[in-house]
Amino acid sequence: MNALLLYPQFPQSFWSYDRFMEIAGLKAVIPPLGIITVAALLPSDWEIRFRDRNVACETEADWQWCDLVIVSAMIVQKPDFQALIRKAVRLGKPVAVGGPYPTSVPQDALEAGANFLILDEGEMTVPLFLEALSQGETQGIFRSLDKPDVTQSPMPRFDLLQQDAYLLMAIQFSRGCPFNCEFCDIISLYGRKPRTKEPEQALAELQTLYDLGWRGSLFIVDDNFIGNQRNVKRFLRELIPWMQQHNYPFSFITEASVNLAEDNELLQLMSEAGFYAVFLGIETPDQDSLQVTRKLQNTRNPLVEACRKINQAGLLIYAGFILGFDGERSGAGDRIEAFVEQTSIPQPMVGILQALPNTALWERLKQEQRLIEGSSHPTGDQNTLMNFVPTRPITEIAKEYVEGFWTLYEPKNYLRRCFQQCLQLRFQKSHQQTMQFPLNKGLRLVAQLIWQQGIRRPEIRGQFWRQLWIILFNKPQVLNTYLGLCAAGEHFWEYRALARQRITQQLGYDPLQRTQSPSPELMLTP
Repeated sequence: MNALLLYPQFPQSFWSYDRFMEIAGLKAVIPPLGIITVAALLPSDWEIRFRDRNVACETEADWQWCDLVIVSAMIVQKPDFQALIRKAVRLGKPVAVGGPYPTSVPQDALEAGANFLILDEGEMTVPLFLEALSQGETQGIFRSLDKPDVTQSPMPRFDLLQQDAYLLMAIQFSRGCPFNCEFCDIISLYGRKPRTKEPEQALAELQTLYDLGWRGSLFIVDDNFIGNQRNVKRFLRELIPWMQQHNYPFSFITEASVNLAEDNELLQLMSEAGFYAVFLGIETPDQDSLQVTRKLQNTRNPLVEACRKINQAGLLIYAGFILGFDGERSGAGDRIEAFVEQTSIPQPMVGILQALPNTALWERLKQEQRLIEGSSHPTGDQNTLMNFVPTRPITEIAKEYVEGFWTLYEPKNYLRRCFQQCLQLRFQKSHQQTMQFPLNKGLRLVAQLIWQQGIRRPEIRGQFWRQLWIILFNKPQVLNTYLGLCAAGEHFWEYRALARQRITQQLGYDPLQRTQSPSPELMLTP
């Protein structure tokens, strides 16, 4: 069998870092672990071609060559995902799909013409698909209520990747999250019992990336890296000597819940292992909204103090914030903005709440008849209006979102937070906990950064040089991280204009410069 594995394009989004990628000479932030793990589950006698369309598109020769097309996608990739299915159908190629999007909304894939739906987790359902193929089946939907033992997961096919096109490499240590946040689809996809790989299994993946020549930063893509704290500590205790023996070839970033700040030993181990950053789901500083959305782990200790402790372990903080929770009081955007300034979080991902399919939030809103039927607002992006009727006017929420995003990513404000966050980091060890770039990409990035911010932009030129000299002379160990954050600003200064434009199109007016009354349906409240 000649199998063409395709990963659809992402639209421009908060995490796409488009302008950053351009000036660094890169194509995509991270590789898609899911589909290269599926590649490892396919028969060894199959011929496989993999194309990440965010790096390079497949050719017409690839389409002619293949006997089967396999596509994996997240919901934000919906437009290109559906276009690929339709092209396969048009060319008479059987197409199999999987990943979080078709698992959550299988009907969309069926309507686009997919022959095979390989849903849930591939370790359970790819064998069912292969058995059906061997029996001559031409269509089928394969599901499993059981969750796989990830200690039996195969090594992803890292050899299929064009490594020099990515900012980060990636591995996965665990799946699932023990918490019960109402809006989150992770627990519906992967369950509330975190399943972890064995330490030697994860180290073997790191060794493979090392042997393939990767040097730089690496994203451990777990939705909550510390969901199983006992097992993650086992892994870190073996990772530390491996990193020492290999002279710290990688630095790590991951996602974790805020209760990371409650475990001093865990913070120490992450620091020693070379973690330089963590993404936290803070969501909101409003305690009542955290209670409503069942994010109780964020209510146990003051969030500002938690951020301070994590910074003291040498970890840079990225964080997510959400507007639009039920019962939310006016001014939530201002309170998020004040929290971000107080903690100097450089890149707050502020989004408007979306009810994702099959989440507890989706089911509750469905029962309350508050979902907007046939909503044209695509879920999965951060700057789309809600797909349900909120408890305060949606125009008010949209205005707070645009105003907050516009102010937070004003260039001077952004650069000041990058500077302050880097100065707040405290390091326990002599090795560098820092963002890493491959040498050939790093030199280009620095040269472009000096041109863009140190010469070309008079409004920030003085601030750029002043902050850079202070970092150089007072905290040179964070220089790489600081320069990377500054360079990312080039993306966010473009993206804030795009976010404002997208909201303006949906509202019918610019919320920062109101020129007309909103449509009556946008004023809806229950």
